[in-house]
Amino acid sequence: MLRYLPFLLILALWIYAFIDCLNTPENEVRGLPKLAWVFIILLFGEVLVGPVAWLVAGRPKAAARAAGERRWVAPDDNPEFLRSLKKDDPDDGKDAGPQR
Repeated sequence: MLRYLPFLLILALWIYAFIDCLNTPENEVRGLPKLAWVFIILLFGEVLVGPVAWLVAGRPKAAARAAGERRWVAPDDNPEFLRSLKKDDPDDGKDAGPQR
């Protein structure tokens, strides 16, 4: 069983690089056109040149990917959510106190 492990690791890296390349938007791919990266990964995948080249030279940097994404913000840290609570408040922020 242990003799199949290197083959399975190469196959897993090959599949990961291929799917990652396909899911990456065209304008974020570095170095070559996306179609060229797909062919490089497929043609040189068995010797790990294609997938490693994609991960090193073609894949977008983490900062570039994070810049386009909006991060989730907790409701108590989200100013838009807090403003919406003030709009829904029937007292408009006034403390009426106990009624007699």
